[in-house]
Amino acid sequence: MSVEPRPAASLILLRRGGKHRDRGVEILLVRRSTEASFMPGVWVFPGGGVDAGDGDGDGDETAHRAAAVRELHEEAGIELAPDAELLAWSRWITPDFVPVRFDTRFYVALAPAHSPPRPDGEETTEAAWIAPGEALERHRAGELELVFPTIKHLEALLPFSSSDEVLAAARDRVVEPVLPRVVGEGRGQRVVLPGEPGY
Repeated sequence: MSVEPRPAASLILLRRGGKHRDRGVEILLVRRSTEASFMPGVWVFPGGGVDAGDGDGDGDETAHRAAAVRELHEEAGIELAPDAELLAWSRWITPDFVPVRFDTRFYVALAPAHSPPRPDGEETTEAAWIAPGEALERHRAGELELVFPTIKHLEALLPFSSSDEVLAAARDRVVEPVLPRVVGEGRGQRVVLPGEPGY
């Protein structure tokens, strides 16, 4: 029996400017506590479930955006201004057979200047600004534990050479829900996305 996915939001925070201008795209990843019951020790974008108080009842989209901003502050100690631009990037729904499911909306936003992340020490224990390509390389080397949705989002950011390019792309982006499927059996199992062979 399929579990109803819980509404959630995640923020792909970008930084640019000053001495960082020549570094290309850099995003914020936080490491979940090894004591966490869900995805312990994994590096993720800040995010979490939508709470009843998020958005003050102004509608579904407002609640998701409020949750993304709140989770960023709770998990990384970075506060976005009330008028900060959050742009919809993607929407991922956990596959049917998984016992803990989320319907997660991912947003992209620009970090305020001089925003060193401060993990809360409970939910998150480490944080880092990192280029998507470097994060993927470190994952392949076994240095950085990532999960499938994070990997796919990092891969999607590889073609961009600046945070401004990412934000510009987000403004024109049409977001369709992504529901990954697992096909095959045993060692032949693999995750496929809409439009890929076997989906």
